[in-house]
Formats: sequence, C-alpha cells, structure tokens
Amino acid sequence: MNTSEPSGRDRGTEKLNWIDRRREKIRAEIERNRRGEYKVPTWVLGVALALIVVGWLAFIFLAG
Repeated sequence: MNTSEPSGRDRGTEKLNWIDRRREKIRAEIERNRRGEYKVPTWVLGVALALIVVGWLAFIFLAG
C-alpha cells in the first residue's frame, strides 16, 4: 500500500540529520561567541528595558 507517511527508517534518518544540523548550528554559535562576534538576544534587551521602565515607575509612585 502507498501511504503518505515515510517508513520508520526514513524518519530515523531525518531525525538524525536534524540532530546533526542542530549540533553544527550550536558549534558555529559557540565559535562565533569565542571570537567575540556574539550579539545580545532581542528578548534580553526587551526584558532589560521593561525592568528599567518598571523601576522608574516604581520610583516615581513610591517616592511621590
């Protein structure tokens, strides 16, 4: 019978390839970071900005 799902062996190969690609991506990122080419993630900048704004608002309302 023809089914739309790949055989178990094909899925295992695909998963292995995904794992290999993920590991290579992590290795490349670590190498970039060691060379000093790292960037701060956007979510970290967003959290820092939110903390600064909340701190200022707390200062204004609690001191005033």
